[in-house]
Amino acid sequence: MAGIAILLDLCRKNPSFFSGPALNSYGSFSATAAASAAAASVAAATPFASRALFGNAGVSIAKCDAGATWSEDYISNLRSASSNIYENDSLKYSTKEYHIEMKPLFSAFGAKSLAMTSLRSFLMFYLPLLEPHTNMEDDDEDFLQETTEAKHVDLVVPFQKSVKQIVRETTVVTTRRVLERLAVTYFSQRMAWKLLKDVPKSAVRKADRGMPTSIYFFRVSRTTFRGHFLGVAASWLVQVGIEIYRFFSSMFNSEEEIDEVDKAERVKLLGKEVTGTTIKCGASLVFASIGAGIGATLSRPSVGQWIGCAAGDFAGPIIVAVCFEKFFHVDL
Repeated sequence: MAGIAILLDLCRKNPSFFSGPALNSYGSFSATAAASAAAASVAAATPFASRALFGNAGVSIAKCDAGATWSEDYISNLRSASSNIYENDSLKYSTKEYHIEMKPLFSAFGAKSLAMTSLRSFLMFYLPLLEPHTNMEDDDEDFLQETTEAKHVDLVVPFQKSVKQIVRETTVVTTRRVLERLAVTYFSQRMAWKLLKDVPKSAVRKADRGMPTSIYFFRVSRTTFRGHFLGVAASWLVQVGIEIYRFFSSMFNSEEEIDEVDKAERVKLLGKEVTGTTIKCGASLVFASIGAGIGATLSRPSVGQWIGCAAGDFAGPIIVAVCFEKFFHVDL
């Protein structure tokens, strides 16, 4: 350190030392001075008593004067290059911004959304009533009597089921909006952006990049998995909440006394329902992701992704239920 202090003092007293003619000699002197300063610092770091007993502890100092020279405009070129990098290249590489577009909390109760949900629910439960029911029997007389009798069609039960379906779907959508706000509040901005991303638009952007088919399929499926996760989680929460409500309602509103065996059976039934709901929701998420990747690969990215996601979401629980029933003899 003493050598470095001497060198700095010499430079302060002789400013002409950095002039053009003396620059080459200063480059040669700087190597020797640096080596001397390093040797002085190492020697100063070793106590005198230990040097007398143990020597220099195996530390050897090598001095080298390779005649290093600097050109006259070295410093100016270095400064100009640094300024060019900060002024020009910094504009090319900017940080990625995550734009999160959140939908209203009660978007499910909008006029258009509520009308579509109501129409879908009523068609789901009233269309089966329009199917013809033919009962072919061996006895012709009984068959003629059944055809001549006026059949009573119950319209109240489908209406009740339709209303329950409307309430369930609006509850699922509202629960998803709540989960979106929780994700934005407690997750990082990058993770929240991935969970709330518009997946069909993302599939179009990925298609414009010219990826190979396998990579494009994988990335669209991964993006759909993330974007569809909150919807499946909201559906799982609502279904499990309904099952828990039914369990406690049957336990407390039952007029008959429930023994311990009946309680254990009901708890086991509740666990079975929750497990089945979890498996179905997981299958819905996985098959929706796979279907979205297939649809975006085979068709237009936005339309194919949406159709594939809807088809996988519908077919996933059915496929898993059939497989469990066939191979494990378990009814989900």
